Amino acid sequence: MPPIRQRDEMPHAPAAGVRLALLRGFELTRNGACVPVSSGLQHLLAYLALHRRALRRTHVAGILWDDVTDQRAAGNLRSALWRIKHLDADLVESADGRLSLAAGVAVDIWEAEQIARQALDPSTDAAALHLDDLPITGELLPGWDQEWVLLERERQRQIGLHVLDALCQRWTRMGQYEKAIRAGLAAIATEPLHESSHRALIGAFLAEGNPAEAIRRYRQFRESLRSELHIEPSARISEMVAGLSSRNGAVTAIIHPVRDGATKANSRVGHKRLC
Repeated sequence: MPPIRQRDEMPHAPAAGVRLALLRGFELTRNGACVPVSSGLQHLLAYLALHRRALRRTHVAGILWDDVTDQRAAGNLRSALWRIKHLDADLVESADGRLSLAAGVAVDIWEAEQIARQALDPSTDAAALHLDDLPITGELLPGWDQEWVLLERERQRQIGLHVLDALCQRWTRMGQYEKAIRAGLAAIATEPLHESSHRALIGAFLAEGNPAEAIRRYRQFRESLRSELHIEPSARISEMVAGLSSRNGAVTAIIHPVRDGATKANSRVGHKRLC
């Protein structure tokens, strides 16, 4: 898992209820009311929020306005900062030629990273966590194609996957199977070919006493790997469903990661292949 970056100083509680959301799209709110922001200001606020530290003004201008001269970029930045001041909200701090997001602004991805640390900490009471309350899903700034957004989007995606996998496994061990299965399904919806997520979900179904669903999920994952990547599931996940017995005692399902066109020599007498 990529390291979770820390801010030099932990943010204070938002003094004026200012909140910046970047997951599932840009949204700036003040006391619950949406604050309209132009695309240029959105880029500036999002860039500062994603970096979580004071940045040189020349650096920010060069990144956000990389298609014009340095002098023009600096002018664009000055104009953007002037417009931000007229939003009647304390959003950006400027000192010693550096810019940072104001300490009083709450940012959803910062909250998501804090929750990620809690979910991955074995000493945290996972029973008190609920998936619907965790801001760990949703694409970062969908539709934005700047390189600095693409890199951060992938980092956030990986953090979310690791958190969902961890919660699925922890809730399974605690016997909270409904919550575990929901976390596993959410992880697979984010990345359908992520094997560790499928292992966690299959493990939850097996622990719940639902081998049929575990086999079904394994089959779907195997076929997706074959059709999209032309590879087989690892032995680790295949062994999870190998040798599962049907309840009626008539057949035993032997799950092997082999092609459907395998020779009869690979079949076992008295067993029926169910996948």
